[in-house]
Amino acid sequence: MFVVVGEALVDLVGQRGGRTWVAHPGGSPANVALGLARLGNPVTLVTRLGRDAFGNMVRSHLEGSGVRVAGPDDEIATSLAIATLAAGVASYDFRIEWDVGALAPLPVETRCLHTGSLATALPPGNGHVIDLVQRERERGRATISYDPNVRPALLGAAESARPEIERLVALSDVVKVSDEDLRWLYPGRPDEDVARAWLASGPALVVITRGGEGVYAVTRYLEVRRPAVPIDLVDTVGAGDSFSSGLLDGLRRADLLGGPRREALARIDRTTLLSIVDAAAMVAAITCSRPGADPPTREELDAVAKGR
Repeated sequence: MFVVVGEALVDLVGQRGGRTWVAHPGGSPANVALGLARLGNPVTLVTRLGRDAFGNMVRSHLEGSGVRVAGPDDEIATSLAIATLAAGVASYDFRIEWDVGALAPLPVETRCLHTGSLATALPPGNGHVIDLVQRERERGRATISYDPNVRPALLGAAESARPEIERLVALSDVVKVSDEDLRWLYPGRPDEDVARAWLASGPALVVITRGGEGVYAVTRYLEVRRPAVPIDLVDTVGAGDSFSSGLLDGLRRADLLGGPRREALARIDRTTLLSIVDAAAMVAAITCSRPGADPPTREELDAVAKGR
């Protein structure tokens, strides 16, 4: 089972020059949970949603795809991410409150904990999330997956954001990050150099998504580079999250998740890694071919794979 911890919110996506707005369920961790569920994985999302119309919409959207939604249920306004599109690429302005409260240990059947983005960056909730990651790392039963998915508008200066991100990288087994995130965190530094440095701090696998330039992945024993999947771009909302869900799904299908599989994950062979990365890229590409964070189902992914 997967447990995802993090924000669920509503993406308000501007249309027609900002005169019309369309509401889509979103939030990076919520999108990862949605993608995992649609690919056929049992997944629980620990988050915070209001009881308002937006919260009900997000909850119904997630549960309709098989995500179990857990977490505080109180009188708050559901958080918003206001997305402005330019040539299909989204930039965000946030109206968010993140306080998930103290988090219980993961169920014993959990094979992977995924978190990241605002949930690991915004107080007061980030302290509880980081504490959970630390405790679960010490227990050693679940694979820890992390995507920084940085939002500069909420993080202040890169210099102040880096130490906490690097701490979480060191606690993780699988790290997925975009080249855009790395350019903000380490201006002027080659992203492959950062990936190797991060790998040396603790993870078994670091993957960089590069948009139209494809994917780079590195382990202690391998480096692989893959081209981008050609698509008719609609928008990039949820693309990185869809990649994460495809990546984690592929690792599960290869039996490389769970604490006892940590060394096997570190020693993943080239053929398996290429297959997993390519499938994850296809999941992201399908998401980019339609509006909003709308990842594919297993049936859709299999149909596309058969048609290639």
